[in-house]
Amino acid sequence: MTAPTPGRIPSHRSEERPWSQRQRGGTREDRMMDRVITRIPPRLADLDVGVTSATARAMERALEAIVRTDQSAGAEAPALARFMIRNESIASSRIEHVSASGADLARALVGSRANASARSMVAASRALHEMLLAAGRAGALTIDDLQNAHRLLMQDDDSLGDREWAGRVREEQNWIGGSDHSPRGALFVPPPPDLIDRLLVDLEAFLARDDLPVLLQATIAHGQFESIHPFTDGNGRIGRALIAGILQRRGVTRNAAVPVASGLYALREQYFAALGAYREGDLGPLVDVLCRSAEAAATEARVSFERLREMPDAWHEEIPGRGGSALARLLGILFAHPTFTVDEAREALGASTAALYPAVETLESAGILREVTGRKRERIWVVADVVDELEDLDRRVAIRAGGAAHT
Repeated sequence: MTAPTPGRIPSHRSEERPWSQRQRGGTREDRMMDRVITRIPPRLADLDVGVTSATARAMERALEAIVRTDQSAGAEAPALARFMIRNESIASSRIEHVSASGADLARALVGSRANASARSMVAASRALHEMLLAAGRAGALTIDDLQNAHRLLMQDDDSLGDREWAGRVREEQNWIGGSDHSPRGALFVPPPPDLIDRLLVDLEAFLARDDLPVLLQATIAHGQFESIHPFTDGNGRIGRALIAGILQRRGVTRNAAVPVASGLYALREQYFAALGAYREGDLGPLVDVLCRSAEAAATEARVSFERLREMPDAWHEEIPGRGGSALARLLGILFAHPTFTVDEAREALGASTAALYPAVETLESAGILREVTGRKRERIWVVADVVDELEDLDRRVAIRAGGAAHT
């Protein structure tokens, strides 16, 4: 066997397939199209992969930053993990042009009325969380895990066609870019549906390997999943969640997910170009973008961890409450419940509504809580310091990764 070329894997091969529209639409060129050139990624299960010394150093720096951040989570790890999963899923959704206001996101988080984008973001968070839990429990990432995450992501999607395919591998040809009615002018045409199962089996075998550097495995697995594009929708969000799942399976993260997607969102043009380079067999750009994003996210997340864990003491100093009072007890749960309704707070504390409303009003007047619905009924509050810090985390990650700051 010849030694691998550093930073290279076999490029995707091209395969021509018949094409015909299932539903008439688009231009005459769309309707007349009868052939399509698909791209088939290489098999990975036994692939020998090498990297350049510069790439190895970049992966080592990023991995060290991730480990330090995960270890710094400490006793607050469960709450910090939820905060990071929230930021990761929001950024990953934004890459797909799925966004929502803070108020809509808050409504979706507490199960109140919210728009489709906000519900989609919350679904992405659930999907990522479930994948991380599955990887941690079983020490493996399987096709079933990917399909289960996709089911959680898409089961409440407003698009009936996509909801029907939640958790199921596609059975039709899809494509990226170009016309809405045919693969004419597409930027990329994934493998035909009859090849998906065997490609996913190969990917599962690759995910079980422990002989590769973790971030190299995560990069290749992510690029491969995006190329296979096995679902009708949601491939990008599941593919980016896969990165976090690999870090969890390999024992790099145990306490808190690192919001890598925040960096990828800041570098999204380079990120999309790097996925294109991966399909031509060049690993370098995608490894570079992933390492820059991971190192920036880990470094800035560590700063946020310190700020977040200092907040409860600052709240208690600002609003001293009598021990056992509704105000003191509400202050005690804010870190774990940064978005809540009065009904949720009442259930968590076992306090009466009459006692809670004055406590909420006191904290709102002090700027600790922020009401986000602007309504008199079904009101939702967020913990202002937590929400502001998580938004600032996104901004700092974007700057450190080298992309444009979020607006």
